[in-house]
Amino acid sequence: MRVPAVVRLLRPRQWVKNLLVFAAPAAAGVLDQAEHLGRTTLLFVAFCLAASGTYCINDAADAEADRNHPRKKLRPVATGEVAVPTARFLGVALLGAGVGVAALTGGWPTAGIVALYVTITTLYTLWLKHQAVVDIVVVASGFVVRAVAGVVGTDLPLSDWYLIVASFGSLFLVAGKRSTELNLGDGAGEHRKALVSYSPPFLLFVRAVSAGIALLAYCLWAFERAELADGGFPWFQLSIVPFTTAMLRYALVHSMEEHAGPEDIVLGDRTLLVIGTVWAITMGFGVYVAGTPPVAG
Repeated sequence: MRVPAVVRLLRPRQWVKNLLVFAAPAAAGVLDQAEHLGRTTLLFVAFCLAASGTYCINDAADAEADRNHPRKKLRPVATGEVAVPTARFLGVALLGAGVGVAALTGGWPTAGIVALYVTITTLYTLWLKHQAVVDIVVVASGFVVRAVAGVVGTDLPLSDWYLIVASFGSLFLVAGKRSTELNLGDGAGEHRKALVSYSPPFLLFVRAVSAGIALLAYCLWAFERAELADGGFPWFQLSIVPFTTAMLRYALVHSMEEHAGPEDIVLGDRTLLVIGTVWAITMGFGVYVAGTPPVAG
């Protein structure tokens, strides 16, 4: 067993998804406080550990099916570089470590939300990923749990609009990922049974509905935050432009790169990274310059 194989099994590239735990504290403008930054960073580490543990258990359970997949057949467990029992043991250890690190942020609430993430992902691996529609909702809920974890970890009030944006934005991403998997052809259902029930028009419908609701909720959130600000330059309202542009750019890149996952698109498209940076700067000025009460979104 080689170390590079174990590193690939942990999928560190996927850790970018765990940056969602910083979303709520950043929107509330409390990341400049050492206590909140420290607790949120611990949560980020906890989710990285838990997510990698989930990947280990998932790859151990799907080793046979992955060998018939054009890309997943190269995963360390599928190729035999990492033994199935080793992957399972490592997965359980990482899941436990994730919950333990989360507890360091202040007790059972944060440990509980990481444990909830572990429960959801484990049920998904063992059963729910084979149930059409339920599978995409469950995967999307994993993103939502990360986004809400930042709220729990910093004891911030939760905005309804923030929760809606996180929920339907996640559904938009997951439906896109299923569209990519469906494009693999007639053999797609061999490695993911739920794909047999899906069609391109249905997944396009889910993406359109979820994107529309996410954009509308973000606009309402931006105007609500602007009303709470001290006045001056309309930073929150202006942030709507790069946010909308980023979603449209993501949809465009996804349609051109059939086999790209969310993390590949976000990290691999320079234009999208520039748009995201503009959005982050605009938001930063709105939160830290306009002056708004510390609310999670």
